[in-house]
Amino acid sequence: MANKVFANAAEALEGLLFDGMTIVAGGFGLCGIPENCIAAIRDSGVKDLTIVSNNAGVDGFGLGLLLESRQVRKMISSYVGENREFERQYLAGELELEFCPQGTLAERMRAGGAGIPGFYTKTGVGTVVAEGKEHKEFDGETYILERGIRADLAIVKAWKGDRFGNLVYRKTARNFNPMAATAGRVTVAEVEELVPDGALDPDCIHTPSVFVDRLFRGSFEKRIEQRTVRARPAA
Repeated sequence: MANKVFANAAEALEGLLFDGMTIVAGGFGLCGIPENCIAAIRDSGVKDLTIVSNNAGVDGFGLGLLLESRQVRKMISSYVGENREFERQYLAGELELEFCPQGTLAERMRAGGAGIPGFYTKTGVGTVVAEGKEHKEFDGETYILERGIRADLAIVKAWKGDRFGNLVYRKTARNFNPMAATAGRVTVAEVEELVPDGALDPDCIHTPSVFVDRLFRGSFEKRIEQRTVRARPAA
């Protein structure tokens, strides 16, 4: 098995980026996001991107960086509530947006990675989500056809990885990352720790190496998306 380790995000993404490409990104809010890859994509200047992600981070961080630099043409997301620039661009007609229910989005990534071109779901029936999609009845219930997602590139963030590309995610960061990792024709992972051969228990690996093409050890800011505090009790 080849050593898939690169020195940094820019080197890991070299030769993979092009204008008009589709990128699927793991993470949920600011948890488990591939922040090093996002910054390198911004610095590359690639444009007209379609980004598939649960959300677009926040203003000034995460995928919000790519919105601010106007490199994104279209977002496929389930939530836009924490990013004012996302909202502004969409309402101004400057950004194309495909809303997708959260569970459906995760399943579209998983299906794409499994080679499944589409599936039927009840989620979204009777709403704007269903407009223009095939409807079919099963056992007296109406379902809509959703397409699996297959992207030009997947970027994910893991807790631990080995040089072969086996990945382990930590707690809440194991959200969209496992599905996203399978949905790219090429997958680049950034990890907190690169571990020696054999250090990962095979039974505990979340993303097997077959899905990962390149990886590197990153440095992470780990911002808190919403700080909630309570008043200090009176003495």
